[in-house]
Amino acid sequence: MAGLADELQDEREARMVLSMIAEPGDAVTGRVLALAGAVGTVRLLESQDTVPLLGRADAMIWRDQHARRMGDGLLEALDHARQAGYGTLIPTDPDWPAGVNDLTDRAPYVLWTLGNETLLGPRTRETVTVTGTRATTSYGERVASDFAGQFAAAGKVVVGGGAFGIEGAAHRGVLAHGGDTIAVLPGGLDRPYPRAHADLLDRIGDRGLLVTELPPQATPTRTRFLARSRLMAAMAGATVLVESGPRSGALGTASHAHALGRVVGAVPGPVTSAASAGPHQLIAAGTAMLTSDARQIADALDAPPPPAPPNPFHAQHRSPQAHGPAAPSL
Repeated sequence: MAGLADELQDEREARMVLSMIAEPGDAVTGRVLALAGAVGTVRLLESQDTVPLLGRADAMIWRDQHARRMGDGLLEALDHARQAGYGTLIPTDPDWPAGVNDLTDRAPYVLWTLGNETLLGPRTRETVTVTGTRATTSYGERVASDFAGQFAAAGKVVVGGGAFGIEGAAHRGVLAHGGDTIAVLPGGLDRPYPRAHADLLDRIGDRGLLVTELPPQATPTRTRFLARSRLMAAMAGATVLVESGPRSGALGTASHAHALGRVVGAVPGPVTSAASAGPHQLIAAGTAMLTSDARQIADALDAPPPPAPPNPFHAQHRSPQAHGPAAPSL
């Protein structure tokens, strides 16, 4: 009897389907994908065949985790996604962002795009992520906008999440200077988030690029916000944290960037400002350079890259227990 895998035309369609089945950053699915290919991974999910690197119990856990989304509606969802007219990128495409390959098993299966895909491609060191708190101050918004404008003038592509506060200010700063910007969304391209930024995101889609790992109709969730942080860090050669609290998601993006060996900048602020606690924390720990001018980041990107530290995503491959109890151990 023909299964779902037999209905798929190629690896691209299979990766599109995987994005509908598995959550972003699923390391076990990523390992199977690297060994079996996308069509082979879908076939393994719907069969009882031996799964590479997984014992019987672990394979059963892996399949059970995804069984809820392996229903009959996947082909209809795939057809809907085709008709939506969005672009897709997979690792064999020339505009696939080379930096995300450093995520190894946690790399995206596919990227859904709207806009100018050439802003991605193998140009990691020409790209800067600017991130920070949503509850920003006027100082933070001004710095984010000014830095983003300077990056645009230097020919850098600015990445953000389209969020309120720092990221929205950065996107607007780039657009005001006629530069290039990318917004990485936490849901499907047909679910712009936040909704109050729909006009801003439309402008980015028209003049820059909207990108997500999630298929059309996917809604933002907490885990998807967290997964997006690693993608924003990997896509860029540098991440600049303008303002954040000591536990904000933006601080997580900077931490991912540091772990990947990227340039990390943190903008200092008043010692009395809670919004500057995150940047001060990174500066004190030595994981970010004190950044008072965008030129510091641009110069660091233009300099020869330093030797990369051990890739933490490779380390996670060797130590699957780090993924938490939900992930099968190898």
